Amino acid sequence: MQKITPFLWFNDNAEEAAAFYTSIFNNSGTCEAARYSDVGPGPKGSVMVVPFTIQGQEFIALNGGPIFKFNEAISFVVSCNSQEEVDYYWNALTEGGAESMCGWLKDKFGVSWQIVPAMLPKVMTGPDAAGSKRAMEAMMKMKKLDIATLQNAYDGK
Repeated sequence: MQKITPFLWFNDNAEEAAAFYTSIFNNSGTCEAARYSDVGPGPKGSVMVVPFTIQGQEFIALNGGPIFKFNEAISFVVSCNSQEEVDYYWNALTEGGAESMCGWLKDKFGVSWQIVPAMLPKVMTGPDAAGSKRAMEAMMKMKKLDIATLQNAYDGK
């Protein structure tokens, strides 16, 4: 059992969200949902929580009603080793959602994600301060991050 488990509050589509996330990431799956009983607060027999894993990380999705909404104060970072991987996660997670800036997006459930090339820290904090400045300036103009453009900016090309 992991020490800390993200617990995500959905209105009434926790099961749909868990299925969506587990369809995108490898080494992922859902467990049997717990359902509301006679004591509620949801309708008896409806899904209360859905445990699921993404890449082996445990999560729990709750159908808690419309009281709380997701915002950018919390996001999940997906580290990508290639542009192909960046493109895959960006396209999958923005379907029905919204693009933002600098590798950030909101999925169709309102959950914020950062799709980040693994090389980003090297160009943002590398030994060449002018290169890092150029890479930062390039990133600030992007929605989906482009590895070649970031590297070229750092290299001064």
